Amino acid sequence: MNATATATALNALKPVAEPFDPGMVTLSVTRGGISLEELRKYVPTVQKKLTAGQYLYRAGQPFQALYLVHAGFLKTSLVAADGREQITAFRMRGDLIGVESIGTPTHACDAVALDSSTVWELSYPAILNACANIPALQAQLTMALAAEIRSDRSWMLALGTLNAEQRVAAFLLDVAGRHEALGFSAKHFVLRMSRADIGSFLALKHETVTRALTKLAAQGCISVQWREVRILDTAALSEITRCETVH
Repeated sequence: MNATATATALNALKPVAEPFDPGMVTLSVTRGGISLEELRKYVPTVQKKLTAGQYLYRAGQPFQALYLVHAGFLKTSLVAADGREQITAFRMRGDLIGVESIGTPTHACDAVALDSSTVWELSYPAILNACANIPALQAQLTMALAAEIRSDRSWMLALGTLNAEQRVAAFLLDVAGRHEALGFSAKHFVLRMSRADIGSFLALKHETVTRALTKLAAQGCISVQWREVRILDTAALSEITRCETVH
């Protein structure tokens, strides 16, 4: 494994640790943003409430809107020809969903709530028109698209260079950092996704994810009680992701 490449991938996954302002339309890559009230002057917004397991949209449905997560947790996924689900991302408060479908007539993936969630639906045609009145909005959309590309590339590199234990450690650090960026604890949080979902995202079997969590707990890096996770030693967890591995 190339240690420099691994470090580059992990650094790219780190979110900006700035407090989240619920009154701002904020993207996962920047905690600055456009006021939701300002956006409403130009873009129709509809609040949608989802229950666990409810789809926000399905692959193949017409692409007509972007969605800002206000509360809850969602996943996006693709379904292979043989029916296997491949998780592509986990979305939480402040994340903009649907940018992967910009430029296509239909949604490229499924988006489903992992728990009770609330999102704001933002009409995409209206957003394009609003860019003429809110110059910063075009920059936000560009950054969102760029962040989507960087995130995909970084995780692809991480999955190609890290072993199972390192992937799980990197995933926990990423979730911790995203919680911290929203003003929540980076040391204690509840995983909203199942072991199978984590495994799908990290290209691992769910049994492998469970074994990796157990091993990290045995090393004193974390404590795990079902989906409740406590980060006991962030430095040690980070060091694991940087260790050389033999393939």
